[in-house]
Amino acid sequence: MAWLYLLLLLGSCSHTDGLDHAPPRYNISLDLPPDQRWEPILRHYNYTYLRQTMDYFFQTTLPKWAHAIIRPLAEVDLVFLVHEPYAGEIKGISRTVGVSVGDIVALNLCYEATAFCTSIIAQDEKGNIYHGRNLDYPFAGLLKNLTMDLDFIRDGKIAYTGTTFLGYVGLWTGQSPYKFTVSGDARERGEWWENAISAFFKRSSPVSWLMRDTLNDARDFQSAALQLSKTPIIAETYYIMGGTQPKEGLVITRNRNGPADLWPLDPLIGEWFHVETNYDHWTTPPPKDDRRTPAIKALNATGQANINTDSLYKVLSVKPVLNNITIYTTVMSAAFPERYTTQIRNGD
Repeated sequence: MAWLYLLLLLGSCSHTDGLDHAPPRYNISLDLPPDQRWEPILRHYNYTYLRQTMDYFFQTTLPKWAHAIIRPLAEVDLVFLVHEPYAGEIKGISRTVGVSVGDIVALNLCYEATAFCTSIIAQDEKGNIYHGRNLDYPFAGLLKNLTMDLDFIRDGKIAYTGTTFLGYVGLWTGQSPYKFTVSGDARERGEWWENAISAFFKRSSPVSWLMRDTLNDARDFQSAALQLSKTPIIAETYYIMGGTQPKEGLVITRNRNGPADLWPLDPLIGEWFHVETNYDHWTTPPPKDDRRTPAIKALNATGQANINTDSLYKVLSVKPVLNNITIYTTVMSAAFPERYTTQIRNGD
């Protein structure tokens, strides 16, 4: 286990200057065959580090029975389990890194399991919509080294932008320029693995893959909301959306087979912002994990007249909205796609 201790030490000691910083940003070509898209990006990374991180995730996050089921089935019939382009992308990543296809599938399901997040949508007095999110995840010291912003390029133009981890083909944060922004927050609803694996084998979509599909496919805010609301997924979640027009803000509380609740912005009755963490908005968050109340207080103190990407970043920097497992903060606005900004959080 000496290598594991060293890996954890290196992960926790990276960027010891304590300064927030932007992750690397890469282009990924949607015009390439799926099995070739990730190779240019993977060249920038140490494959040994990635393989050791995967091993650590499997030991600490993935039940042995789940790994034993996923790995051989993915090797035998990946196309049955995973739709394109993800099957091809997973094959290409496994070939380049030198690990099994089944392990890359298992890694992607590990990332789906335990994302703790805060997402905020807000409308200013001119009707502009702003969207910000903190992604919180255990093993933050390791994953900060694998976080990246990606511009997905089609025909020489940015089709959509997202933030993800190396080896993870889904997106928890993304933007379709001049259309909509979206983030996903895990919904705390008890046991995850058994139901998720069962749904995966029924070909329901992982939460983050549906987000990426929607960014790729949806022509506008309304069609994106419909796709995110109705497509079967493997785990309950929250999809938080921002558009380009006044009142185009929505929190979708998802069951696996459809929406449990739709919570739109309504500035006319004072609801110019919504805060979603990992608990249903109509319930009270547990005192031990109440990020909602500090965020609401900070937004009210900021005021609708002063909300923008900079002030929203400051709200997302208030403790415990920002905490010791926050990996990154992204702020974005679909009407101003050039403002999509991610910062790796390395403060105290």
